[in-house]
This record gives sequence, C-alpha cells and structure tokens, in this order.
Amino acid sequence: MDLHELELFIHLTKTLHFSKTSREMHISPSALSRTIRRLEDEEGETLFLRDNRRVAITEGGKRFLSFAMAVQEEYRKLMEERQPEHRYLRGVLRIYASVTASYTLLSDILKQYRRTYPKIHIDLLTGSAAGAIEQIQENKADITIAAKPQTLPPSLSFLPFIKTPLHFISPSGSGPVQDKVHKTPVPWNDIPFILADRGESRKMINAWFHKKGIHPEIYASVSGNEAIIAMVALGFGIGVVPGLVIDQSPIKKDIEKISSAPGLDPYTVGLCTSKLMLQSPVVKSFWKTAQQLAADLPS
Repeated sequence: MDLHELELFIHLTKTLHFSKTSREMHISPSALSRTIRRLEDEEGETLFLRDNRRVAITEGGKRFLSFAMAVQEEYRKLMEERQPEHRYLRGVLRIYASVTASYTLLSDILKQYRRTYPKIHIDLLTGSAAGAIEQIQENKADITIAAKPQTLPPSLSFLPFIKTPLHFISPSGSGPVQDKVHKTPVPWNDIPFILADRGESRKMINAWFHKKGIHPEIYASVSGNEAIIAMVALGFGIGVVPGLVIDQSPIKKDIEKISSAPGLDPYTVGLCTSKLMLQSPVVKSFWKTAQQLAADLPS
C-alpha cells in the first residue's frame, strides 16, 4: 500500500459512494475498485460491504481507518517538520468553519495566506459553528473559527477577531408567532423557540431562561445558525442568533429583530487551535497571517 491508496480509502469511508469518491479524487471507478480490493487482499479481510445500492464499512474497515488516519497524520507532521517556514512551505492545513464564517472572516485570511504560502493545500470543512471547538479537541481540524468559550481549555489558543451581539429574531410580517411577540409583556413561555443544539449561544440563552424563570417551549434544536434563521423565517418560532449571521443571511428580509427582547452579552469570534498544533510550521504560518490581519482591524 502507499499513501495515495490510503487517501482514497479514507475518502471512500466519508462518502460511502464509489462514483463520488472516484469523481472527487480524479480516478476511474474501476481503478478505485481495484485499489480497495488490493487493500483488502493485503489486509486479509473485507473493508467494505457493497452491492448495487449501498456501501457500508465493516468493523475491519473501521480498524483499518484508524491505522490509515494515523499514518496520514504522522506523514503530514513529518513533511511539515522538514520544511522551512518561508514562501515554499508545503503541507496540508485542515480548517473547520461555518458557511457564514467561511465567506466573511476566513475569506480575507485565506486570500493573504495563499499569496504568501501558495504551496499549502487548504482542506476546508464547513459545519455548525457550535461544534468548532470539538473539531480541534478531537483532532479533526488544525484550526477552526469559533466563538470563544466562557472558559477556554488550557490546551487551546484563541485569537480574537470580532465581537458580535446576539439577537432574538422572529418571522417578519404577520402570523401567530408575531402576534405573541408583539404583546406587552411578551409571553416567553408560550412562544416556540428554535435554538442551537449546543455551543456558546445556547449556553447564554439557557442562562437567561434560568435567570428569568422561563420554561420555554423548544420547537427544535438545530445545528447551525443558518438553520435557525431559515426555520424562523418560515414561521416555526423565534430564535437567538449572532448579528454577524443575520447581516450575511440571504433571507434576512424574512425575519426581524425583536425590539422588546432583552439584550444578551456579545460573544467573541476568532481562530482557535491547540497549543500543540501551533508547533507545526503550517499552522503557525496561518496563525501569524491571521494575527497581522487582526492587528489591522478597528478596535
């Protein structure tokens, strides 16, 4: 086996779809099938169960996945250690960010970084902002864009970029949810909420509920602020989301901030990585690029 074969195997465990992996990895489906069969022959066990309709990884495949990822990670570290920190630095940088963070905060950093370090390959994974810190702690990403937790684990480093307020939002126009929101006082216990399933915003709103003695009706707990805005816009309830996400939302005309709602403390959004990963030349170079841009932001 070689590193490219391991890379194909790891990709297939993510897609569980031979055609998709062959297309995205620029290899023919027949060559991909031969690669997997060769790995299975070398390992002496079946790595995937497949028929005409589905692909599933076996228990043996899961064990081999752990091995493959460990080899890939060790090779990445070895290559980074052997490269000097200059324009020709090579390697892979794994970044995790929400969709909104990707085209706002991350966009400017990547533009500058790519100009300075054109040989670095960026592996960008998008997902819920609430899960960003976990991506670092579980070694699924090298750097994330995240909300700074109230207590930052000592193993992590955080680079602040902006502060964003949290806003209560409701559907715009008229409807049963809007009728309740416009009452004085607002009957918070009787209004359905759509909230983040975890993360800093959920912690803050839960603290507010507790302080006010409110036992809310939770209509849905969703992953991602964009999903909260979408469900609120459709009239399912009210939500609490960062101002940064509202400003960038393509459907912000379908929601409105609740003027009678209490103000919640803003939270800080920035880059997060582990202190151990900052020893990597690739991660360190990205961190320094972000620090330079952060220093130019208005205070």
